[in-house]
Amino acid sequence: MDKKDSQAQKYWKANLNLIVALLTIWALVSLVFGIILAPALSNVYLGQLPLGFWFAQQGSMITFVILIFIYAWRMDKIDQSHDMND
Repeated sequence: MDKKDSQAQKYWKANLNLIVALLTIWALVSLVFGIILAPALSNVYLGQLPLGFWFAQQGSMITFVILIFIYAWRMDKIDQSHDMND
């Protein structure tokens, strides 16, 4: 294996680690808070909405959009650190 293949594997591993981390956060917010813990969170209110309902309706979508920006920002850093700039 030459240096270029090794660098490509490190780049791909960093990319996959980032994707797994971000998808885990999204699953936590949408599945755990929005569905599994929704009954328990219904006693807490965010404005006039129960927190469980808020996580199920708006929280998972807002989190997803934030994670898109985080992914783009982190991938720029990963690209720079692995000399994969365009």
